[in-house]
Amino acid sequence: MGTDNEKTGAFDVSKLNQPRCPDCGGSGELRFDSENINEHFEVERQTVITGCPRCAGTGFLPAG
Repeated sequence: MGTDNEKTGAFDVSKLNQPRCPDCGGSGELRFDSENINEHFEVERQTVITGCPRCAGTGFLPAG
């Protein structure tokens, strides 16, 4: 009877040795600082967070 890794909390140790994604630094997400001017001429700053397209949000480069 096989166990499901997601249910047991086990993980594959070999994944820790994979090269980290250089675009996101291994975090799996990209952050962009954005500035907008509103109708009162005030500067609104925000950080946009999105998943890294290069590593698909995993933080590691695909093997290959």
